[in-house]
Amino acid sequence: MVTDSLSQLLKNGDVPSHVAIIMDGNGRWAQQRGLPRHAGHREGMKSVREAVEGSIQAGVGILTLFAFSTENWKRPPREISALMSLLELYARKEKADLVSQGVEVKVLGELDRLGTLTRRAVDGIMEDTVVGKSLRLNLMISYSGREEIVGASRALAREVSDGRLDPDEIDEARFQDMLFTRGFPDPDLLIRTSGEMRISNFMLWQLAYTEIHITPVLWPDFTRQHLFSALLDFQGRERRFGRVTSS
Repeated sequence: MVTDSLSQLLKNGDVPSHVAIIMDGNGRWAQQRGLPRHAGHREGMKSVREAVEGSIQAGVGILTLFAFSTENWKRPPREISALMSLLELYARKEKADLVSQGVEVKVLGELDRLGTLTRRAVDGIMEDTVVGKSLRLNLMISYSGREEIVGASRALAREVSDGRLDPDEIDEARFQDMLFTRGFPDPDLLIRTSGEMRISNFMLWQLAYTEIHITPVLWPDFTRQHLFSALLDFQGRERRFGRVTSS
């Protein structure tokens, strides 16, 4: 079935160049099995691998994963510690495979809030994968869509205050250059797992015209077949970007 879906995807063409995923449902997956929440987060690492490898197979150019929000810092310290340890483990365990597959990793967000060991792991995986050409993998860590917009506005305000920028020169392109995602296109497709119908403060500027695919599958159960199904769903849509198509 996976092979059939991939063949159909490639036959159809028009694969989204940028796919973003809100990886939701780790806690519920663990709860359903009577396991601690961190067990769900650990199991979710396998789904990250599935999404990465499936994206490469399908020809997706950019994969952005919402891994840890600024709101997540409010979770119990034990869970935060487990999540940071998993990030460090991912950086160590997956780095060689990511390099061999040609994946370039970028970690985006308020990275100054990370602990020393986590920041070192993050910097290391970015440095070691910088030559990757087959897929750009963005991991959004300590990220908030609202804070990103506020930060961009503050940066532009400083330029105006310093006399380096005329307010009339501020347009969408100038604003986008102040975002974490500067330099790459907005997502064509957003996938959210676990059936939740919200975007949870994720890429609020960038998702303006993004197609959204909701799946009830909990993130630890997400496979490349689920990814391919979402891509096939995308291929069947008509993107108008606010325009009306001629009849």
